[in-house]
Amino acid sequence: MPDRFVVRLEDRDLELSNLDKVLFPAAGFTKGEVIDYYTRIAPVLLPHLRDRPVTRIRFPNGVDGVHFFEKNKPAGTPDWVRLETLPAPGSTKSRETIDYVVVDELPTLVWLANLAAIELHTPQWRIGAEPDMLVVDLDPGAPAGLRECGAVAVLMRDRLAEDGITAYPKTSGKKGMQLCCPISGTQDAVVVSGYAKRVAEELARLVPGSITAKMAKQLRPGKIFIDWSQNNAAKTTVTPYSLRAGATPTASTPLTWEETEAMATGDAEARQFSASEALERAEELGDLLDGLRNPGPAVPTS
Repeated sequence: MPDRFVVRLEDRDLELSNLDKVLFPAAGFTKGEVIDYYTRIAPVLLPHLRDRPVTRIRFPNGVDGVHFFEKNKPAGTPDWVRLETLPAPGSTKSRETIDYVVVDELPTLVWLANLAAIELHTPQWRIGAEPDMLVVDLDPGAPAGLRECGAVAVLMRDRLAEDGITAYPKTSGKKGMQLCCPISGTQDAVVVSGYAKRVAEELARLVPGSITAKMAKQLRPGKIFIDWSQNNAAKTTVTPYSLRAGATPTASTPLTWEETEAMATGDAEARQFSASEALERAEELGDLLDGLRNPGPAVPTS
């Protein structure tokens, strides 16, 4: 196979290169397999990327090599890739605006995969709109792990339900998990983040031995940190079905609540899922996060 060749994909010409390059050395997982994963998972992934600026984490020399976050369009971006010029987040001092890539179609997704953009992260808002999703990030402090995250997820689900908010669970693909909740898209990020903080602090007071809502890392060992700050407008969260860069290729994988409860009680193994398992689950179960496409309620303001 040549190092570089052009493929035609949905009326787009794109050049693929070095498909045999190993990006996950411990697993022998190649760039070609990364591209294959993103191509096959695209039907359930693309709806979660559509109309959202994407931050990429690129690993040009594999997950054991140097990596970098990329928000701005890379050099050589094809003219058919959708770009949106938006104000730079507060942490970006070198420029006032950023030309973000927006992944609305399969060719753009494959183009990014060919650039070794292993991880894809998106904000809780769509371009030109207020947040339409509330995200609760559950981060375990050792020796707590994914099982304990599951137990807190169930508590959070039930608490959010009291306000009419539906939560959908997914693994992070690394240590913890997230709950994704459709909301109205009529309130700004400050209001949404404030609500998430109030609920997190309420649960931390309810179960102080197992939950913290404070960011200080010295308070986290043995507890689940409910990271409400993910709802800050400048923050992004790993996109559902995105690969994660670890020893082996895992993916941020949607769960059912039955699975989450079984993990929490120890009736099922609490673990992350491989890329191949994420594909199998999507084929068998469809998109368990399909409900995120429907608007939810406004969050309570007091």
